[in-house]
Amino acid sequence: MADTAAVAVVADLRAESDELDALVAPLPPDRWADATPAPGWSIAHQIAHLCWTDRVSLIAVTDPDGFAAIVAEAMLDPLGFVDAAAEELAETPPAELLAAWRDARHRLHAALPAVPDGQKIPWFGPPMRAASMATARLMETWAHGLDIADALGADRPATVRLRSIAHLGVRTRDYAYVMNGLTPPTEPFYVALSGPGGEPWTWGDPDAPQRVTGSAADFCALVTRRRAPAELDLVAVGPDAQHWLTIAQAFAGPPGEGR
Repeated sequence: MADTAAVAVVADLRAESDELDALVAPLPPDRWADATPAPGWSIAHQIAHLCWTDRVSLIAVTDPDGFAAIVAEAMLDPLGFVDAAAEELAETPPAELLAAWRDARHRLHAALPAVPDGQKIPWFGPPMRAASMATARLMETWAHGLDIADALGADRPATVRLRSIAHLGVRTRDYAYVMNGLTPPTEPFYVALSGPGGEPWTWGDPDAPQRVTGSAADFCALVTRRRAPAELDLVAVGPDAQHWLTIAQAFAGPPGEGR
């Protein structure tokens, strides 16, 4: 049986990817060299990274042995492997790079819902189910799309697709502590966010002493490290909640410097 939970997330991933595609497709080739807020990364680097990661995700889904070889190669340069791949692909002429990203993502979007329900997909971190991989790809596509939109001065209105990203941000709370060499707090947290239409999105016990409230879009910008806490419509109550906002991350790997 296919992973039915993945179907809805893949639909959101497809929509998010198509929206970003529509933003970059009309750009003349020289604009792909425009710098984005990510240090050293142009628009071409951002799309190259998405293309490479979608390709690797597809390999993880369809060819576990091939993915194991990629992991072995990555271990030779764990901190620079992903950036090196983006650097290489960013040299591709923009029209070819866009076509390559379209091909990679379309094949991934078709493959993920076909993964049997309950089957785990290998990854650089813990193996994950198809729905979780689709959520991770949605998070990255939105975050790198935000980098590109900022570079172009474009407005990308918040959508209900952010709910999956916010959920990932909440679920990775303890992971953020571990990645920073810290022990996760033992007290429960309550997270109450306002969706794009004002709808409430909540996680945890409403009576929990550690609380985070505010805009869902701003929370997603925080956990993808696209905005600093001081810039955002978020309120943390309790010392652990306040600390979490300074280290939160929904993505795998080192936290990096953020914006």
